[in-house]
Amino acid sequence: MELAAKLDDYGKPAWIAVTVLAFIVFWPLGLALLIYLFWSGRMGCWSHRGPGRWHNRNGRKRNQDWFAGRHAQSSGNSAFDEYREETLRRLEDEQKEFFEFLERLRHAKDKAEFDQFMAERKRRPEPPQAPEGPAPQPQG
Repeated sequence: MELAAKLDDYGKPAWIAVTVLAFIVFWPLGLALLIYLFWSGRMGCWSHRGPGRWHNRNGRKRNQDWFAGRHAQSSGNSAFDEYREETLRRLEDEQKEFFEFLERLRHAKDKAEFDQFMAERKRRPEPPQAPEGPAPQPQG
């Protein structure tokens, strides 16, 4: 179908627009188009296969694009690939340093709170202690 291929190039919005238009013009045609969309998997919302085919035209999952990790596909440009690797390495180092900074900051905050607690505890007056001998008997 040449029309289906053209609409696939435009993606889901085009299919939705044509379906709505078909419902407006002649509702059985709209219903047939809607059934076709679900049956062919073009909408992709009822299957557990993930997003439709035009979400990622190159076949990879969206969260696995070339920034996702070090094992990225080569772009074909070695200078760019080196730059990308160096940038990713630098970002990983900065992230590690930042997490170490946050850990030191948490430790310093915990230490300050503990020191404050100990200082307040030292300032607290001691409760009077009972004498150690036998308790005096009331006379009467």
